[in-house]
Amino acid sequence: MSSSNCVALVTGANKGIGFVIVRDLCRRFSGDVVLTARDEARGRAAVQQLQAEGLSPLFHQLDIDDRQSIRALRDFLRKEYGGLDVLVNNAGIAFKTADTTPFHIQAEVTMKTNFFGTRDVCTELLPLIKPQGRVVNVSSSVSVNSLKKCSPELQQKFQSETITEEELVGLMNKFVEDTKNGVHRKEGWRDTAYGVTKIGVTVLFRIHARKLSEQRGGDKILLNACCPGWVRTNKGRGRHKALRAPKEGAETPWLFCPRMPRGSSQVVFERKVVCALTD
Repeated sequence: MSSSNCVALVTGANKGIGFVIVRDLCRRFSGDVVLTARDEARGRAAVQQLQAEGLSPLFHQLDIDDRQSIRALRDFLRKEYGGLDVLVNNAGIAFKTADTTPFHIQAEVTMKTNFFGTRDVCTELLPLIKPQGRVVNVSSSVSVNSLKKCSPELQQKFQSETITEEELVGLMNKFVEDTKNGVHRKEGWRDTAYGVTKIGVTVLFRIHARKLSEQRGGDKILLNACCPGWVRTNKGRGRHKALRAPKEGAETPWLFCPRMPRGSSQVVFERKVVCALTD
């Protein structure tokens, strides 16, 4: 087992907000920090960049679209640390505004990574979270705006306090199927694959927070979903017009990484609490 018993891990961290979060964790977290990336060469290059700054992150390959990759990471964390103290779910993709890929393909590909990939990471890694651990989920303000533009029926389903993970999965699959059949607008969806996946991600985190509260309430694990705001990254639409640099965007997720006083799990938008995930 590692000489450091504490470990923090960030997904999709070779650039952008994830990279800055790793940098901040290396400076302020009392334990090992693992930078993960789908592309091993880019991930190791990011680690070398931080090492040149005098920091000491570790690297582990992680493709959230690949369940075996996730399980390999799970086994590594269990063997080396006996679990996980801080998990930052940051990995995600978005098609550029000018991309000519058919919308139904954009929907399927984006859903596979942003929702189902993140869900698979949570399925494998949440059971490893140690007592008093933290889970920080990077969502998007686009999810809020997209939900407002969905039909009242869809809004009611997503905002239900009793929605189950299985029901949410069904809704995400329905969106993809509706785009393939060309009826997504008729069914109450809007033309934003990224936005719909982030609706799913935010609701998923709310479900997980509820489960953690019910099943492991005594462990005082804190799960937060946060929206960093419009940040200049390679992932974002209109990214060159965005007002916030990655360093500024990382401030909101970073708020929940250190071991700070316990509180309710929350959804936070640009450093402001917008709702509680649990009572």
